[in-house]
Amino acid sequence: MTKILITGANGQLGSELRNLLDERGVAYDAFDSKGLDITDKQAVDDKFAALKPAVVYHCAAYTAVDNAEDEGKQANWQVNEDGTRNVAEAAKRVGAKLVYISTDYVFDGTNPGEYQADAPTNPKNEYGKAKLAGEQAVKETLDDYYIIRTSWVFGKYGKNFVYTMLRLAKDHDKLTVVDDQFGRPTWTRTLAEFMTYLVDHDKAFGTYQLSNEGSCSWYEFASEILKDEQVEVAPVPSEAYPQKAYRPRHSIMSLSKAEETGFKIISWQEALAQFKQLIG
Repeated sequence: MTKILITGANGQLGSELRNLLDERGVAYDAFDSKGLDITDKQAVDDKFAALKPAVVYHCAAYTAVDNAEDEGKQANWQVNEDGTRNVAEAAKRVGAKLVYISTDYVFDGTNPGEYQADAPTNPKNEYGKAKLAGEQAVKETLDDYYIIRTSWVFGKYGKNFVYTMLRLAKDHDKLTVVDDQFGRPTWTRTLAEFMTYLVDHDKAFGTYQLSNEGSCSWYEFASEILKDEQVEVAPVPSEAYPQKAYRPRHSIMSLSKAEETGFKIISWQEALAQFKQLIG
């Protein structure tokens, strides 16, 4: 049986992945930051040497995008670059395949079309820069890797835009949401299924991009989330909500490479509907 190790086990994606593997009756070793501090190279080496995993799903990440600009800057780089390099080097030592999750923030969002997986990168915030450095650490260290870039992630476990909108709708008559940033929402379930699909079907190693099918603005996303709620959703420009970190205006990534593997990608509207049904 293939030995699996998961980092970031209690995060939004790590929890979804564990749930998926539990459903399938697949065994794994999963660690949160207390169980395995990926910034501690010796601890990572020791854990990998003891467990000898064949597949590593590297879900651990620093994702506080605005904090990464200042007070969280050091942690952002320690986790997303140094931690990823530690995991990649340990994976190489034991001969494991690595799945690393990256982000649309490796792009600047100025492309009016879709970003291909091999398009030039140009991150404009600290989070995107550190995640790209993590990608490069994986590429420099390993041959047997899958880098999967994703965007606008929502799911059952942890904080996300869907939960935020549903919560705000309970005590507001009107919500304003930016309508000039465009991307692809991603259900953690779809992402977790794709991660395991690549590994289980021995798909070609390399960089992939995975979100749900279709694209929208945050305003359109919010409108779909709240279509059954008694609340008005109004569009506003990004300037209405100044943020510390730069946000790409148009970071729609091409899904063609993922689709060519034979993996079936449902639309973001269908993913959202299934998710909302799940959380009741």
